[in-house]
Amino acid sequence: MTVLTVTKKKYTYDDYLKTPDDERYELIEGELLMTPAPKTEHQRISRKLEFRMVTFVEDNDLGEVFYAPCDVCLDKENTVQPDILFVSKERLYIIEEDNIKGAPDLVVEIISESTAYRDTIQKKMLYARFGVKEYWMAAPREKMIEVYSLEEKGYQLVKTCFYNDTLESQILKGFKVELKEIF
Repeated sequence: MTVLTVTKKKYTYDDYLKTPDDERYELIEGELLMTPAPKTEHQRISRKLEFRMVTFVEDNDLGEVFYAPCDVCLDKENTVQPDILFVSKERLYIIEEDNIKGAPDLVVEIISESTAYRDTIQKKMLYARFGVKEYWMAAPREKMIEVYSLEEKGYQLVKTCFYNDTLESQILKGFKVELKEIF
């Protein structure tokens, strides 16, 4: 009996660069994944959180904050577009003209129905593997943000912040935001 094996094509960053400009894609483990545009609530949360982060980072000369779409190339088979990311002043060398080459210090993903699995499982594992020190997962429906810190065995949940809580970053020392100002 003959066994038929189907091998899926693994895509690389070079393939990713050939995708249409009018669509958003991410490359995870060599798989090219289309990313739909986020809903307005997602964008509203992103804007409010990003504004506070940018203000804090610039006022304290800590590095740079970027927001999607911005390519983060972790390796040749993994290019993602986090909703918000922070690169510390000490690591500004990873910021290139076309993209971020390497793991940011902090990444924020705002969970959407269409990308929930990707954000909570796939990208979380990628971020840990490539050394993103702090990962926030914002859940708009629940009005909460989970803050994870990278430890030896992967991400450890530091705190789950709800609507009436104040979020504090482990990486951006002194950065605090009341979630009722975000949601």
